[in-house]
Amino acid sequence: MAEIKKIKPSLPKGTRDFLPEEVAKRNYIFDTIKKVFRKYGFQQIDTPAFERLETLTGKYGEEGDRLLFKILNSGDYLKDAPEAELQSKNSAAITKHISEKVLRYDLTVPLARYVVQHQSDLTFPFKRFHIAPVWRADRPQKGRYQEFYQCDADIIGSTSLLNEVELTLIYAEVFRVLGIPVYIDLSSRKFLYGFAKLCGAENNFIEFTTIIDKEDKIGSARVKEELNTLTAGTGDKYIDLLPLMYMTEENYEERFENIISKFKVIDSQDGIDGLTEIQIVLEAILKYKYPSDRISFTPTLARGLGYYSGIIWEVVLNKPQILEDFNKEIEMGSLGGGGRYDNLTEMFGGRDMSGVGISFGIERIYDVMEELKLFPAELGETTKVLFVHFDDASEAYAFEALQKVRAADIASEIYPGRRKLDKQMNYANDKKIPFVVVIGGDEMASGKLSFKNMASGEQQKLNIEEIIEKLRS
Repeated sequence: MAEIKKIKPSLPKGTRDFLPEEVAKRNYIFDTIKKVFRKYGFQQIDTPAFERLETLTGKYGEEGDRLLFKILNSGDYLKDAPEAELQSKNSAAITKHISEKVLRYDLTVPLARYVVQHQSDLTFPFKRFHIAPVWRADRPQKGRYQEFYQCDADIIGSTSLLNEVELTLIYAEVFRVLGIPVYIDLSSRKFLYGFAKLCGAENNFIEFTTIIDKEDKIGSARVKEELNTLTAGTGDKYIDLLPLMYMTEENYEERFENIISKFKVIDSQDGIDGLTEIQIVLEAILKYKYPSDRISFTPTLARGLGYYSGIIWEVVLNKPQILEDFNKEIEMGSLGGGGRYDNLTEMFGGRDMSGVGISFGIERIYDVMEELKLFPAELGETTKVLFVHFDDASEAYAFEALQKVRAADIASEIYPGRRKLDKQMNYANDKKIPFVVVIGGDEMASGKLSFKNMASGEQQKLNIEEIIEKLRS
């Protein structure tokens, strides 16, 4: 017999295993979000883990394209690659010859492809949610993984701003139920285009938004430097205009009108429309009693995905006032984000349908809830009651009683095989099973089984019907 080669067990960087307790906690997050999605009329869909390379390429900007995980073609994947390109070692040129598929980067572009392919079977506006893993070849760090779950809700086929209002309310409700005190930042790609035009950077719009999106990390001075490098004088104009952009409840109307007047001077209807949309959504949310100190218009919020065209969101934790109740500081990126997009379906040959959607950062939400101890204690319970026994006869008796408990739809199990009683009890403790039924000769003779509460130590003699009633209550 050939010797088995031993391999050290390890995971690829940026991926994780999950223990049963962790899966229970993750399911708690998923179930909470699903419940809210369904309450707002969203239906769940699913799509393949990978798409055609051409489906995803060019949809996320140059940086996003670099982070796509390509899948090598099956079989001899080099056979169709031109020799000259192989010799050049130009990976970008070679990729199209050796890879036709790619792991999905997000759930939004696959949604656009899905809608175009199935539009005759869908009811519009189409409200869908999708919870599934995605993959990005990013540098792993705290809160950032190469394989992670996204949790999205999107509305396709409606331009109404009521959709933006409802999606914001979904964010508010989910995080309230989970117990996470978050801050919702709002901006608009239309507004940002007007802002770029005010700064004289409309011809470098994507680069402009990428730079200002980093302001919370590098500060206004560095942003000014990078913008001046991009376009001479842009950084100076940005610094001059920035104070005008930030609004509080006290000066909201005045500053809103001031910005609108500047957009009118440079004839930026996009800027006017964007700011007007932000005002409509903010006023609607505040009308529904969402705390005014937990949501605001943030002009430097740009979000990097190139397909956004209207309102954009980011949900964050690390604002100074947010974690006061927990007496903690947590360094964590955004817990969610999204936006309006107008031309994704057109890219796949379908009629142009406006869409808008949000995404929850499940991995980061999990880490925050662990840090703040927000998970309910009972999530670790996988089984309600364990049957233990002493010999073959009591095992057979216990197995028969177990079927009655399961018929009552109560999660229950029997310890398999012959072990000492203390070993069986330790099994119950290790699995956090709250109740144990002990069956020996006396119990079989009387029909009164020993029913033990593992937390209090209290023990009663009950028949199986009484035990079922106790477990139900």
